[in-house]
Amino acid sequence: MLHATIRDFHRTHPDFEPPVSGDASELGIVEAVLGSDETPTYAHAGATLTVTSPATFFQWYHDVPGVNVHIPYDIPLRASATKPGFFEFLSTDFFPLDGDPRAFGNEDFDHDFDFTLTTKFTFRYLGGEVFRFTGDDDLWVFVNRHLAIDLGGPHQSKMGEVYLDDHKTEFEITPGNAYDLHLFFAERHVINSDFSVETTIADPGTCQ
Repeated sequence: MLHATIRDFHRTHPDFEPPVSGDASELGIVEAVLGSDETPTYAHAGATLTVTSPATFFQWYHDVPGVNVHIPYDIPLRASATKPGFFEFLSTDFFPLDGDPRAFGNEDFDHDFDFTLTTKFTFRYLGGEVFRFTGDDDLWVFVNRHLAIDLGGPHQSKMGEVYLDDHKTEFEITPGNAYDLHLFFAERHVINSDFSVETTIADPGTCQ
């Protein structure tokens, strides 16, 4: 079980429901090292194609009264029936806030879109671990504070994966030691909401 935080936003927020269509993927929205407050650091002084400013991006993963609402959420990871050694959460219809009275509601959409999600867990690196994500829209994964998966921007469902053994030097990880994995997600555009996690990290340990 991963303990996550969801923040719901109004559809009128300048970074949500941007006037784009199709694939608006943006690599490099965030810095390659996690910020000192354990959230992604915006990598630009001004706007990108779909992000308005450092100030609006800061709101994605921080509590801001009147802008977002903070709601705890648990993500169950279950043993895969088809991939031995993998644990997974698979959803092609990920609308965790539908019907939640604490959220802002559907705001004229079929579902409650326009939210972010963040989770963190500690794992012991033994060697051979894989972390894989498939979904839309923005997704960043940091391993030991280093950016491991960058799927920024509003886009159709995409898959990103990282084999930890291939990045031992880059991530500064050594077998036998414990490290943090941070995941940051944003559902910013209507129609679909996919969110799927697959990992061979069987014992996440402490979750936040």
